[in-house]
Amino acid sequence: MTLSTVFTEMLGVRYPIALAPMGGSAGGALAAAVSRGGGFGILGGAYGDPEWLAREVPIVASTEGPWGVGFLTWGIDLAAVELALSYGPSAVMLSFGDPSPYVEHVRQAGALLILQVTDLEEAKRAVDLGADVIVAQGTESGGHGAVRGRSTLPFVPAVVDLVAPVPVLAAGGIADGRGVAAALVLGAAGALIGTRFQATTEALVDPSITKAILEGRGENTERSTVLDIARGSSWPSKYPARTLGHPYLDRWRGREAELAADPQALQDYQDDVARGAIPSLPVWAGEAVDLITDLPSAEDLVTAMAAQAEDALTRAGRR
Repeated sequence: MTLSTVFTEMLGVRYPIALAPMGGSAGGALAAAVSRGGGFGILGGAYGDPEWLAREVPIVASTEGPWGVGFLTWGIDLAAVELALSYGPSAVMLSFGDPSPYVEHVRQAGALLILQVTDLEEAKRAVDLGADVIVAQGTESGGHGAVRGRSTLPFVPAVVDLVAPVPVLAAGGIADGRGVAAALVLGAAGALIGTRFQATTEALVDPSITKAILEGRGENTERSTVLDIARGSSWPSKYPARTLGHPYLDRWRGREAELAADPQALQDYQDDVARGAIPSLPVWAGEAVDLITDLPSAEDLVTAMAAQAEDALTRAGRR
């Protein structure tokens, strides 16, 4: 069984399924499991913490399959990228911010450059910068995304048409093989998947997060900057985050400026975390969270998604 695309041929993987580099939760064990399953595992390097990378990179680097590392472009410096490159990843993925200071360093190291985009202007810029792969992120995705983004279904083919022949990965609202098949039908060369991989045995998440995802529903997710403000995160306001419901969303929705200017409210949030009244982190979750009902190994999950994708494409007359 094969699902060969430009992406699988470029990265030398069996299936057009990539792990989204979710900060913190996409550690070495999860990335390695995805790669062993035939997909492309990408570490969630986030802000490039040297200690975290030193601990997690060797885990995935010890696998035989190709792997990558992803960063939040607005929150890193060149040292973080150079440190990651010293471990020999097959690719580096950059998201949310200007990637231009790092492009040549990635290229000179011999790694592929994956750039995530949230609108067509960013897609054009990614082509100009020489991206080897472009990730088109729709607003259904969990975690952070563009405040004025577009849904995956119309956005992906628009990006595919704009950036051809650069291969595109679809992201946002994809949690099973049917979503992977849909991405391929839209013209993408594969899918980048996040929330589904948080509910796996290898993910670096607290059991309470796993429980919330397994019980979550798409209609209970919401895109907002409230939780970033409340927890003192420096995420740019142009990138709100989709999460499951939260008491502080209900309390401060529509009052973001007031929250940011209220030191006692910010302290209340920290106090509530400290006494266990609210989770230590928001539950990042995309709209496809309804489809997540079990806690498999990521390695087995990749294989199962690939089989389901192939079946869906066969039923649709595509194979």
